[in-house]
Amino acid sequence: MKKAKIAFIGGSGLYDIEGAKLIEQVDIETPWGRPADKIDIVDFNGVTAAFLPRHGRGHVHAPHQLNFRANIAALKMIGVEEIVAFSAVGSLKEEIPPMDFVLPDQIIDRTKGIRPSTFFEDGVVGHVGFADPFCSRLHDIIVPVAKELGLKLHTKQTLVCMEGPAFSTRAESNLYRSWGAGVINMSTIPEAKLAREVEICYAVICMSTDYDCWHESEEDVTVEMVVNNMNTNSANAKRLVKAIAARLGQQRTCACCGASKFAVITAPEKRNPVQVKKLAAILPDYF
Repeated sequence: MKKAKIAFIGGSGLYDIEGAKLIEQVDIETPWGRPADKIDIVDFNGVTAAFLPRHGRGHVHAPHQLNFRANIAALKMIGVEEIVAFSAVGSLKEEIPPMDFVLPDQIIDRTKGIRPSTFFEDGVVGHVGFADPFCSRLHDIIVPVAKELGLKLHTKQTLVCMEGPAFSTRAESNLYRSWGAGVINMSTIPEAKLAREVEICYAVICMSTDYDCWHESEEDVTVEMVVNNMNTNSANAKRLVKAIAARLGQQRTCACCGASKFAVITAPEKRNPVQVKKLAAILPDYF
């Protein structure tokens, strides 16, 4: 079922792509269940792309309850090789004000282990490299596009992914600042890890919506604040999507392509056949 090579994952406030021509909606079942919503296959001036709202349309799935494995598996099963995700984030630095965009190159995992974060389990053990969690080739595409559009995009930042759904305490927020982190969200882990396991290039474009709760001269973060700033900035996010789509889908020259080629350590004769069958749906070259 090859539908699209490139995909966009919409975060809070980004539940559809205006102006794109809808080709079809894909309702797919994966070995890990159903994704958050139907996947739109759309046309951007001749470029075919998939679009999945991470939390479902209407924002019905909390970050700690998302079926991340089904989301990523579904995109892989329809032929996706590149994902550009969007996410609302809180800023941990004065120089990253609300409404700016951020393209992080590192991540600190502060989730609590209740989110399944790997496809390699139940009798098939695998370990992929994750030292550089985001695809630098995608970054080389995104940065000049944002510049051409006149958008403020901060790079070389570290993203903290927390469990949620409550926002940080003031002490936690200041702790993350002391680590030098730039932004914080609740959704990039395990999304980025799973994309790496299935050899999809992945980058996340963060939209700063607030100063978290560390900033003494600003209001503490609220859902109303996040939603208002997201809605205000959604037009720029959609401009970015359309411009980036035109640059994707070219030959991949990055290490993402073979991330799982030598990842599995379990001896072939010891592999659980049930798990092997599941993995064949997303890594058919290896299982």
